[in-house]
Amino acid sequence: MASKSSLFSKPSSAYFLILGSISILSALGIVMVLSASSVTALNESGNSFSIVFRQALFLLLSIALAWLAMNLKESLWIPQARLALILSAAFLTLPQISGLGKTVGGNTNWIQIGTLSIQPSEFAKFGLILWCALRLQHHDQKIVERGKSNPLPLVGGGVIVILALVMWGRDLGTAAVIAGIIGGMLFIAGMQARFFATFFALGIVMLAGFVVTSPNRLRRFSAFWDPFSEENYKSAGWQQAHSIMGLASGGPLGTGLGSSKQKWGNLPAAHTDFIFAVIGEELGLLGTLTVLVLYAILILGIFRVALRAQNNFDRYVTAGIGCWIAVQVIMNIGTVVSVIPVVGVTLPFISYGGSSLLATFLAIGFVLGVLRRDPEIAQDLRARRAAKSARG
Repeated sequence: MASKSSLFSKPSSAYFLILGSISILSALGIVMVLSASSVTALNESGNSFSIVFRQALFLLLSIALAWLAMNLKESLWIPQARLALILSAAFLTLPQISGLGKTVGGNTNWIQIGTLSIQPSEFAKFGLILWCALRLQHHDQKIVERGKSNPLPLVGGGVIVILALVMWGRDLGTAAVIAGIIGGMLFIAGMQARFFATFFALGIVMLAGFVVTSPNRLRRFSAFWDPFSEENYKSAGWQQAHSIMGLASGGPLGTGLGSSKQKWGNLPAAHTDFIFAVIGEELGLLGTLTVLVLYAILILGIFRVALRAQNNFDRYVTAGIGCWIAVQVIMNIGTVVSVIPVVGVTLPFISYGGSSLLATFLAIGFVLGVLRRDPEIAQDLRARRAAKSARG
């Protein structure tokens, strides 16, 4: 018990918490994408492994990208943060260009280059976090110099631009994730609670407006209350109804890896947005709880990094990444268990999707880089490597 306590009390414990949880989640993701996508892949290409092969390739590229981000010097992140808003906005306009944009599920938020599909909004999340962190660092400087500052005007204009471009592609799910990220960062920056109450009320009004003006969203919103009802089951409630069936049929230990019935055409997007339902069906309650624990460890580790960050820029970026993963996990699993309407966001590190995987690994690379730039943690890691070499 003492050794375990000592391990988690060490400065480098966050490094191993993050690295370990990411490794397990990514490995589980490959296994579950193989299981959930095999039927779809066979129907589309005649090869049950075609989708998981692409996911494995994206995972290798993502690991390489994370390694580059982890080793990028701190001084090189600041210029990128200054340009991040402009680059993100430009990237988000590409799906609206005729012949380049691609519509999936009613959302025009993809670009198609040959056989390669890219979702710019995934990278825009990280870009917006970088830009907001730089602006919030300026907010902290103003507090030191003048004694007061309001962070909202510093980031509000840029956030509105990005949200408008995301909604141009009718991607309400991504807009909700971005709103959650920025809300978390503003809370950390010390914005007063009365502002949150005002903007929460404004957000509810805007959300209601987006829902009632879109027949598709209105059907999804009404269906999640009772996906099994006669009017919803064979229409907008189909996905959530079969998602719940899959989770319920898994029981405590699941039906066995690869034995999902719902993936045989009953559950659309089984290997993307609804992969958690396949995990629940095949690995049972034990499997779903394990995934939740791994996410809790990962998010805890990321926020521990934010608390130890050597400067405010690193602190805000790291906290923003923690909010990003937490909000997206909550929204994805909330959709799967029919607590919220279908919003179409992936489960980080597990769902199929190259853009999502590359963007989140890039963010994790930044977090690990913050850890490795911490002198105390760097010294602890060197000592561990030296001790391991001595034992070898």
